[in-house]
Amino acid sequence: MCLAVPGKVISISGDDPLTRSGKVNFGGILKDVNFAYVPDAKVGDYVIVHVGFALNTVDEAEANQVFEYLREMGELAELEDAAPAQESSQT
Repeated sequence: MCLAVPGKVISISGDDPLTRSGKVNFGGILKDVNFAYVPDAKVGDYVIVHVGFALNTVDEAEANQVFEYLREMGELAELEDAAPAQESSQT
């Protein structure tokens, strides 16, 4: 199943709207994300991410609620399973 998952924007780099990217925190798991679809997103915002693209911004309460639902359903396993591989590639 493909999911769009909420996360908190940690960093953003680049000035070109199409290639602007950064790091998003998904409950302790950092992923690289493209911000082309949300040009107004800024550090500290929460965004919904699908296949590496931030699709829209959401408020913190909504992001936390969605994240908790996904955790309850066990749908976060894919993100959690990918964390060790990503962490080892960053060191």
